[in-house]
Amino acid sequence: MHELTIYYDSHCPLCMAEMLQLKAHDSQGKIRFADLHAEGFAQQYPHIDPSAAYKMLHVEMASGEMLYGLDASYKIWSAVGKHKWLFILRLPVIRWFADRAYLFFARYREQISFLLTGKKRCASCSISAND
Repeated sequence: MHELTIYYDSHCPLCMAEMLQLKAHDSQGKIRFADLHAEGFAQQYPHIDPSAAYKMLHVEMASGEMLYGLDASYKIWSAVGKHKWLFILRLPVIRWFADRAYLFFARYREQISFLLTGKKRCASCSISAND
C-alpha cells in the first residue's frame, strides 16, 4: 500500500520533471502517481476535482488526509528522503511568503515552463504507472 498519492499534470513539462525525479527516488514505492489526464481518472478518483488539482498540487495521505501546494511538496519529498531543506518553507514567517510564491508559480507555470524548457505543455509526457 502506498503512503500517499500525488495528483499531477502530465501535460506540464516542469511537473513531469519533478514526477520523474520523485519516481527515481521512490525506491520503497511509497508514492502512487495519479495523472489528472489519465483515461478513467474521474471514475478512479471521484473525490478529486481535476480543475482544482490542476491549479495546485494535491497529495492524499493513506489516511485520506489531503495536503496542498507546498505542504504537499514537502510531504512527498520527505517521503523519499530528499530535499530536506524544504522544511524552511514551512516555518511560520517564511511560510506566508513561500505559499504566495508557490501560488504565483502555479498560476503561471505554463509561461515559466516555456521560459525554462521552450515548451508550455507536452502531449506525450508520461511516467509508468506504479499502482
